[in-house]
Amino acid sequence: MDVSKLNSHPPSSRSLEVEKDEDHILAALAHQDSQREDNQIDPFAERALVRKLDWILLPLFIVIYATNFIDRQDCYRYEFLFTIVSRSTPRVPSICFSSGNAKIAGIERDLGMVGFDYNIALTIFYIFYISVEIPSNLALKHFGSKWLALMITCFGVVSIGTAFVKSYAGLIVTRVLLGMAEGGTLSGLTYVLSRYYRRTELVMRIGVFFGLSPPLAGAFGGLLASGLLSVSDIGIVKSWRKIFLIEGIITTGIGLSCFFIIPADPQITRMLNDKERELAIARISADQAVATHGRKERTTLKLVWRAFNFNTCLCSICYLMINISFQGLSLFMPTVIATLGHFTTIESQLRTVPPYAVGAIWALLNAYLSFRMKQRATPIILSVLLMVIGYAVFVGTGNSHARYAACFLNLAGGSLSGPMVLSWGTDNAAPDTVRAVTTAIIPGIGALGSVIAVWTYLPADAPNYHHGNSLNLATSSFCCVVVAVGVFYIRWENAKRARGARDYRLEGKTAQEVEQLGCLHPKFRYQV
Repeated sequence: MDVSKLNSHPPSSRSLEVEKDEDHILAALAHQDSQREDNQIDPFAERALVRKLDWILLPLFIVIYATNFIDRQDCYRYEFLFTIVSRSTPRVPSICFSSGNAKIAGIERDLGMVGFDYNIALTIFYIFYISVEIPSNLALKHFGSKWLALMITCFGVVSIGTAFVKSYAGLIVTRVLLGMAEGGTLSGLTYVLSRYYRRTELVMRIGVFFGLSPPLAGAFGGLLASGLLSVSDIGIVKSWRKIFLIEGIITTGIGLSCFFIIPADPQITRMLNDKERELAIARISADQAVATHGRKERTTLKLVWRAFNFNTCLCSICYLMINISFQGLSLFMPTVIATLGHFTTIESQLRTVPPYAVGAIWALLNAYLSFRMKQRATPIILSVLLMVIGYAVFVGTGNSHARYAACFLNLAGGSLSGPMVLSWGTDNAAPDTVRAVTTAIIPGIGALGSVIAVWTYLPADAPNYHHGNSLNLATSSFCCVVVAVGVFYIRWENAKRARGARDYRLEGKTAQEVEQLGCLHPKFRYQV
């Protein structure tokens, strides 16, 4: 008998089976390690740590993003002041200024601007704002939180510089620099939070800092601008220049302090003691399909490209649609306020506070409910439906009081929807590089909505701006459809993983490759 013939094929088959078994064993051990860490975590110590993180991180991040939002909204405030003070037929709510209103702002006159020059400047700002999102977050992943502090300081310095520009070309330069400095702020803050909080906890924290910052900035930033315009000049710094100067000084001070107070990565932060650092790392490690013990994998083009997945693309489209509608309200609300009656500037500014206050309350309430329900899609759809109703009122009636009531609905819906979509995308992104890029992609693509919003409210459509409001009604409605598609996809994908249909992804992988699967790991479950 030829023994070699009998044994020619079986050894090869058995060796393949052994290798496959070893791969599965390694993956199972890594997953069991993650579960073991979760079981060993003291729930009382964990609650104490989370409370400490909340009290340190959230107030700081609210202040940081509020200053970022105020800097970007200065131009809208100038338009608000123009619309209120003129009390004539509301003009296009763009960010252009009339030379006849030099007493209030004077930026067009001072810089020789005409037509849509300021709209063009804002568009250039967002082009650079969008372009730096991903590189900035990858730099943050590599250099740590000092990178974020540097960015905050830089956009404060650029704001100060804007107070001294002498020409339209100088304004364009400051818009380019400001876009590059501010571009990675939101994505960076979100990424830092994701290094400290579990996936289920993240929605509440993003909802607090991102949901509260724009309403607070909108409610009180305008009052600050009005107050600065009413005080005496500061040397050669007059009119609109005072707003950029004072807000820039405040932002720069916050940025410099962030070099000392913004927390570093959990592995090295001085914000926590040794036991708290160990617990913080164990919490995040236990929340992953494969335990990484706080390690960051090397950034590769493959991992960066993997962030452009179906789920991230859906969230980016949703964020874009929401941003068009939310920024559209910033442009249209001055017209609504102007038609309510004849008020002083301060009285008119005060009438913007209630809608923003309601938006803040709605954002907090729904972020908490989403956290308790472990749901993202339902609060998003409910909030976006408020925007649908609000814009339907804008389109369907010219009644000033009805439109003012619709502002409450739009601000409530918009204040929560953006943070919730960003949280949804971040929850479902892993490993660390994919998460860093995802938190940049969603607000980066979403920022295109701000550019679109600026060019949808045109003079020919005044004073009701039917085309602009109709577009926002359509984008809000379409967003609901996109969210529903996302829910269907996630449930379909999770069901396949539960049946073992994605287990093949573990075959032939080393332990490092299995660790880097992240959200592609068969044990990973997307959150709805």
